[in-house]
Amino acid sequence: MQTHLLYYYHKKNGKARPNLKPLNGDAALPFVTIQLPIYNEQYVVERLIDNIVKLDYPKDRFEIHVLDDSTDETVEITRKKVSEYQSKGFNIQQVQREVREGYKAGALRDGMPFAKGDFIAIFDADFLPNPDFLRRTLPYFENEKTGVVQTRWEHINKEYSLLTRLQAMQLDVHFTVEQHGRYAGDCLLQFNGTGGVWRRETIDDAGGWEADTLTEDLDLSYRAQLKGWEIVFLEKVGAPAELPAEMNGLKSQQFRWTKGGAETAKKMLPLIWKSPILLRKKIHGTVHLMSSSVFICIFLVAILSVPMMFVLERVPLDLSYAFVFYLAVIAMSCVYYFANVHALREGQSYLRTLVKFIFLFPVFLSLSMGLSLHNTIAVLQGYIGKKTAFIRTPKFNINNLKDSFKNRTYLARSISWTTIMEGILSLYFLVAIIIQIMYIESRPFIVFHLMLFAGFGSICYYSIKHLNVGETK
Repeated sequence: MQTHLLYYYHKKNGKARPNLKPLNGDAALPFVTIQLPIYNEQYVVERLIDNIVKLDYPKDRFEIHVLDDSTDETVEITRKKVSEYQSKGFNIQQVQREVREGYKAGALRDGMPFAKGDFIAIFDADFLPNPDFLRRTLPYFENEKTGVVQTRWEHINKEYSLLTRLQAMQLDVHFTVEQHGRYAGDCLLQFNGTGGVWRRETIDDAGGWEADTLTEDLDLSYRAQLKGWEIVFLEKVGAPAELPAEMNGLKSQQFRWTKGGAETAKKMLPLIWKSPILLRKKIHGTVHLMSSSVFICIFLVAILSVPMMFVLERVPLDLSYAFVFYLAVIAMSCVYYFANVHALREGQSYLRTLVKFIFLFPVFLSLSMGLSLHNTIAVLQGYIGKKTAFIRTPKFNINNLKDSFKNRTYLARSISWTTIMEGILSLYFLVAIIIQIMYIESRPFIVFHLMLFAGFGSICYYSIKHLNVGETK
């Protein structure tokens, strides 16, 4: 399906339109509410607010609502920063709830009665939109069917570590081939939870924010599109943000995204297939919502590959069918190459970018395999309806190589059972590698097992290394 989206991306047909001119005059500009949902973000909340007030938009045409569900010193830090900008003439408020019900979705829902804007811009705590953000996104609402404008995520700390580079590799695929491919091909796509603007009428018409899934953004996106609203994706407008710099934060983010995707699929697929939209859209939407299920397949194939190597040693089998898997790897490589080399070279030489990609892509595949147990659990919980808390991804104001998250508040403090299992699985594949080297003549799975060993081992190692074992600062 990614290959099909790459085709749409290249064709740039369907909904794809040329960029409109930014709003330059201040006359008759729409009033905008900027919502900043935060929860215990003491390291980045000041940076967030300082950035938002720099938006190139008249002070009397926007308001800022810091939807603060925090339970720690973030509350006081936010209060002081809000007071500072109120004294400078900004329309900014700290909105707090007595009961933190529904997590982020609940905060957005409960913040709506306070919002005066016809348009709602939403930014998570780690996002730093450029000053021209509103002037470049709002013109697309001239089309009365446009309900959402979503921008591409950029990465403040992409070069911080191997972990952040690998995350950027995956996200750049999503925000080039996938999102713009869906937009260009007139498929169902999504608001990504932040870095975008909603028409208020669209939120109300689609039923508002609901907290019955962990991906409230994906859920509302689909409900809005089934109501006839359109989502515009702007690949050329970036919204810089901080990538998780430590393993346990990344795992909590992955768990929320994969489980929430499964929950949304369970909730929305019956409605999609009952709707009058085109069959092509239904198929693409189904694959989109169920995409996290790929981790179940990866995990099962990984586990079963070990006994299979003994079967292949004793029972001759026709392996000609394996070309299908090779084709899949080639197709995936092409998609990732395009998104990370062809489309996003960032002024670097082609050769340098290509060499980096050739090194990073196998490492990315290995890390993805290593996350398969963790994400399989998330997907299964989503499908069976097991409810879990919304665990937000902590951010630590990591901007460059000099910054550190060591011993910071919000780091995990104990080893989870999944981390222990990841360590055991790493040993499982190490034993399989040794057996193949010493006792088995044909070794069809040895490269696969090496990648699994490295993937599960790395996930386990860094999950333990990134624990907070010292005094908090």
